[in-house]
Amino acid sequence: MAENQVPQGNHDPAGSTQMFRAFVDEGPQGRRQQTAPASSGGGPRIGLIIGVVVAVAIVAAVAWLALK
Repeated sequence: MAENQVPQGNHDPAGSTQMFRAFVDEGPQGRRQQTAPASSGGGPRIGLIIGVVVAVAIVAAVAWLALK
């Protein structure tokens, strides 16, 4: 408990030091658990690739019909 207490001369009114220490102690594991489900399936990236492929196919089909 001595690590979390601020000495009398260095009072931190906002408590930001304690919040920072708690964040550092938590580490990146807490953040990975929140973001892992979205990135594990490839989510938005797969949708973007499919969208680009469909857009290129539509432009190619319109160009082919215009030149025919």
